Amino acid sequence: MTNYAKTNIGNEGRVELHEALGLTGAEVSVNKLPAGAGVPFVHAHKENEEIYGVLEGAGLATIDGEDIELTTGDWLRVSPAAHRQLRAAADSGIAYVCIQVKQGSLGAFTADDAIMC
Repeated sequence: MTNYAKTNIGNEGRVELHEALGLTGAEVSVNKLPAGAGVPFVHAHKENEEIYGVLEGAGLATIDGEDIELTTGDWLRVSPAAHRQLRAAADSGIAYVCIQVKQGSLGAFTADDAIMC
């Protein structure tokens, strides 16, 4: 039995990694939208905050009616109750990672949780 899981997502438009990697404490998705395209729905969460990291391109996140410009290298945290929707810029696609975790669940950070072996 191994203590790790590995997958390759190829060139998919959207991949959720919870099943492929056997995630038990987070959901991670990798997403690509072509220029002008958007996520086709507005959503919120019951318990999970989301962290979006823009890998390449540009776009907009609409959070509770406010448009927030996004570009390569930007990171954005969104509270569970916030209504959110993402879309690519009209002239640029966007590739981003979305990490979902239960708000308030992090008990220890890297320095406090690490064990030197």
